[in-house]
Amino acid sequence: MRDVRMRGFREQTTVERALEVLEQRIRRLGDEPVPIARAAGRVTAERVLARASVPHFARAAMDGYALAGEATSGAAAGAPVELALVGASFPGRPHAGALLLGEAVRITTGAPVPVGADAVLMAEHAEEAAGPDGAAVLRVRAPVPAGKHVAPIGEDVIEGAEVVPAGRRLRPQDVGVLASTGVAEVRAVRRPSVRILITGDELLPPGSAPGGACIVDANSLVLSALARRDGVEDVEVAYVPDRREAVRSALAAAGEDVVLVSGGSSVGPEDHAPLVLAELGEVAVHGVAMRPAKPAGFGFLAGERPVFLLPGNPVSCLCAYEFFAGPSIRALGGLPRAWPHRRRRCVVAREIASLPGRVDYVRVRVEGDRVFPIATSGASILSSTTRADGVVIVRAEDAAVGEGAEVEVLLYDA
Repeated sequence: MRDVRMRGFREQTTVERALEVLEQRIRRLGDEPVPIARAAGRVTAERVLARASVPHFARAAMDGYALAGEATSGAAAGAPVELALVGASFPGRPHAGALLLGEAVRITTGAPVPVGADAVLMAEHAEEAAGPDGAAVLRVRAPVPAGKHVAPIGEDVIEGAEVVPAGRRLRPQDVGVLASTGVAEVRAVRRPSVRILITGDELLPPGSAPGGACIVDANSLVLSALARRDGVEDVEVAYVPDRREAVRSALAAAGEDVVLVSGGSSVGPEDHAPLVLAELGEVAVHGVAMRPAKPAGFGFLAGERPVFLLPGNPVSCLCAYEFFAGPSIRALGGLPRAWPHRRRRCVVAREIASLPGRVDYVRVRVEGDRVFPIATSGASILSSTTRADGVVIVRAEDAAVGEGAEVEVLLYDA
């Protein structure tokens, strides 16, 4: 690769081409078994079928009495039909044995309907009494047709039916239904692991007080949160001084699925990351026609493990992650590459400046249905992203976006 230190980016890759390379090279990780109790939020590697019907027995859909509907024919308030009341059925405690025609049992919602019964009579349509011999009888004051208030086997899910497709990020209700059908574990796409290398002699860890010539690192927190948003479980952070051998050792020791290098990717004399990556693996892209984050790039270590070169300036770092690292991490974990932001159409209230030939990541403020570009937009001004409601992406083929134009805003809030 070409050494750009103190020379500049005379050639830049388009965002479109950079994304094409990533889509060609990044493939979904393998899968692993995940217990159903820990499966919420995981992405299914294969479709999941019901192991049993739900319900797997006919159950009452109403409190009342289980009986044969035929036995209630002709029942009326003034001429009740008497049935022998021979027991009860409760959830988890079914009535033992089958019912004969002319018999009934008390039943509660969700309890198994005994063999011989095909309907549930609502409690208010009957009354219990004692017969001439003192035996319990049920006086039925209204007929009930067969099948009434009975949930049949498989009313919810039929055994063998597909419950969730492959590629579904399991929601709480998904794992609930799967568990109800007897599924104990699912095959889920393995979550990618990420190592974040924060380069720079001037950086202090979060929680420190800035002082002297040192500043507090913010990028590790931003990148960790973004990676977890995108489905990463394990994130490791390491601080690396601006020394070529230190950068080389840190990158060579990284065994994670993805490496994010913050800083050290521009044209300064101590920007070692691109050349080190070229030595250890491959640099596929370095220098992108975009603002901010022109010094961004990426390459691969052994095993096609991607390494993303993210500029040290916080907004550039955020921008480069969203364009390149985020979609790739999601793809590795079986999630869609598309940005996971809510989107909203707004009208430009004040011209958004841009130049043809580069993609612009423009922080904006939304008021009603109008959008305003943030006045302070330097790549190091991270607070501009907290004042912004989201961003507008200006395409490389577009010039300035004029007042009154309709644009799509990618909102920061979930």
